[in-house]
Amino acid sequence: MYLARDLTKTFELALRQFPAVLVTGPRQSGKSTFVQKVLPKAPYVTFDDPLNRDFALQDPNGFLDQFSGKPIILDEIQYVPSLLQYVKIRVDKDRKAGTWILTGSQQFALMKGITETLAGRIAILELAPFSLKETDQLKKGLDDLLWSGLFPEPACFPEKRDLWLKSYMQTYVERDVRQIENIKDLRAFEIFINLCAANHSHEFHPADLARECGVSQPTIKSWAKILEASYLAIMVPPFFKNFGKRIIKTPKFYLTDPSLVCFLTRQPAPESVLRGNMGGAIFEGLIVSEAWKTFLNFGKKPALFFWRSQGGLEVDMIIQARNKLWPIETKLTSTPLAHHAQHLELFKEMAGNEASGKGLIVCNVEERKNLPGSNVALPWFAFPDWLSEHIG
Repeated sequence: MYLARDLTKTFELALRQFPAVLVTGPRQSGKSTFVQKVLPKAPYVTFDDPLNRDFALQDPNGFLDQFSGKPIILDEIQYVPSLLQYVKIRVDKDRKAGTWILTGSQQFALMKGITETLAGRIAILELAPFSLKETDQLKKGLDDLLWSGLFPEPACFPEKRDLWLKSYMQTYVERDVRQIENIKDLRAFEIFINLCAANHSHEFHPADLARECGVSQPTIKSWAKILEASYLAIMVPPFFKNFGKRIIKTPKFYLTDPSLVCFLTRQPAPESVLRGNMGGAIFEGLIVSEAWKTFLNFGKKPALFFWRSQGGLEVDMIIQARNKLWPIETKLTSTPLAHHAQHLELFKEMAGNEASGKGLIVCNVEERKNLPGSNVALPWFAFPDWLSEHIG
């Protein structure tokens, strides 16, 4: 089963404009399948294969000569970073658009190699797990969607969910993390990931996590960057009119896929996810992740914030798009009421002309409902269309 990806139009545009295009993202988000479906006639080489890897490392020019003048897909390019300088030489000789299609997962080493060798010659796109719009064909209810998540394999084949998640996390910790950074105490890192899942949708406090993991605050901050670099976590900064404060104040932490939260916090069954004490947090994470994915699918840097007043009032998400700030609340309720929009009104008053006149409450309703102050209660399944309209 192949589900068409929202990144397709952005990818095809990049192929017409740049000699090289990199598609990166988390492991198992469907990068290899995606590029092969869009370019079915292009030769495909994966560096997961040790024979291809050895050939490219020992004789890079001989390896690349096989594909002279033809579009070529080079998968898992991070395993042969030295090849990038030879690709650069060929790009400088012939800047024909859409010739070099690269994919890779491990962002730290990969991005360093790209920026040092192919800066200005390559378009960098990020393929996240499925968006809600992409999973429309699966016709899942909210319970099942949060439980099986949006990575292609468990989303399309829910019966694999438990074993797939166990294997994914084990492989991530034992293989990928060590390749990104040499972490010696893997047990402490596993505890860190589990604590992050328990604090999903909350502010990220390194001091608290450091105490519980028995490591230093700089170590916690380094580990958090690893989760971000491998696309397993999103850090959403707070919104301040003073931009400098956005950098130094405490961000909110989200795992990018709800199934990871359910798995790591040991949710017992699909029907218990929304009814449990983490239901609201997991639902909020789904909506924030959907906004993050939409920015990536349009080839844009995510412009997401949250807002908290000095008195403790909060708006879950602020989206900066079309020169306006759009306040968005998430509520698991099926009965949105007028008072649910109060925080939206307070934010609009604070932001003044920068704010959109409308705010959203994304919730578990069946149809759109108008609320006071030009605010709207929007069904969660209608949110992807709203995002495409306002971000695209």
